[in-house]
Amino acid sequence: MTVLRVLIAPDCFGDSLTAVAAAEAIAAGWRSARPDDVLKLAPQSDGGPGFVDVLAARNGTRHRVPVAGPLADTVDADWVSIGDTAYLESAQACGLALLPGPPTPHTALAAHSGGVGDLIAAACDGGARRIVVGLGGSCCTDGGRGMIEALGGPVDARARLSGVELIAATDVEHPLLGPGGAATVFGPQKGADADTVAQLEDRLAEWAVVLDGMGAGPVSGLPGAGAAGGLGAALLALGARRESGAAVIADHTGLRADIDGSDLIVTGEGRIDDQSLHGKVISALAVAAGRRLVPVVVLAGQVDLDERTLNAAGVARAASLVDYAGSLRLAIDDAANQLHGLALVTAEGVDGWATRE
Repeated sequence: MTVLRVLIAPDCFGDSLTAVAAAEAIAAGWRSARPDDVLKLAPQSDGGPGFVDVLAARNGTRHRVPVAGPLADTVDADWVSIGDTAYLESAQACGLALLPGPPTPHTALAAHSGGVGDLIAAACDGGARRIVVGLGGSCCTDGGRGMIEALGGPVDARARLSGVELIAATDVEHPLLGPGGAATVFGPQKGADADTVAQLEDRLAEWAVVLDGMGAGPVSGLPGAGAAGGLGAALLALGARRESGAAVIADHTGLRADIDGSDLIVTGEGRIDDQSLHGKVISALAVAAGRRLVPVVVLAGQVDLDERTLNAAGVARAASLVDYAGSLRLAIDDAANQLHGLALVTAEGVDGWATRE
C-alpha cells in the first residue's frame, strides 16, 4: 500500500458540522482504513459559518462578546485577532442557526444585522486597524441597515471607521437588487415566500439610495453587494474592498504550502453544485491543486453535478453523504459518524489512482 500525504481541507457542512468537526471526522475515518498515511488537517471557509473557527484553530486569539441577535435576544459572538487585524463573521451575529426554529416569512422580514455592527465596534475598541468581515449564512436581508445603525448611522459609521482598513470577505458575486440580488436569490433560503421576497426587494431598493449616497459611489450594483442579505453593500458603502473569503483563509492558514506537501486533497461541504465551482472552497482548492497535479476528492452532503463536470473542474472523485447514509435525515442527524464512514470507504478504494501523475 502506497503511503500518502493527505491534506484534509473541508468547508462546513451547513449547520450539521463545522469545518473543524468535518476535518476531524474525515481524518478519523481515513485513519481507520489507512493508518500509515500522513494526514494534515486544514479546515477551510469561504467567509460563511466557520470563518472565525477556522482562523482560531490555526492561529489568532479568540474574543467573545455579547451582541444583538438577529431577532430580539442577545447572543454571544466570537471574533479573532491576529496582530492589529480582526476577523469576524456575520453568521456569529445573524446566522440562520441563531433562529429559534426553521426560518419563516416573519423571520425573513424581522431579522437584522445589528449584531455585526456590535462586533465591528468591539473590534475597533480592541485596537483593530484592519477588520475582515466574513459574509455568508445570514438569516437577514436588511442590506446591512442594522449594522450601520448599530455603528451610529451612515455619517457616524463612516467617521468611526475612517482610519480602519475594512474588507468584505465573500465569494458571492450577486448585486444587491434585481433578479440576481439578495432578496430574489437568497430570500427563499431564509424563509421568504413570494410576497415576502417582493417586500424585501422594495425595502432594499429604498435603502440602496442611502448606501449609494454615502460617499463610496454606487455600491449596490457591485459584485458581492448582495452577500449576507446585502451586508456586502453596506460594507462597500463604508469603504470596504471585497476579497475572496476562501483566499483570505488560504493565505492565513498556509494552504499553498500544505498543497505543495500533499499527494492527495480531501475536501467537502454540505452540497456541491454549480455555485461550488465559482470561487468557493472546493473550486479554489481544485484550481490550486491542479497546477501541482495533486488529485482532489470531494466528500459532500449531496452531489448535484455529474462526473464529467466535476472532472472538468479538477475534481477526481466525489461521494455523497446522503447516498452513503441512505437518507437525508440520517446524513444530517448523524453527520459526524456518517462522514467518518464515508471517509473510511473512500480511503479503502483510493490506492492505485490517488498519486501524482
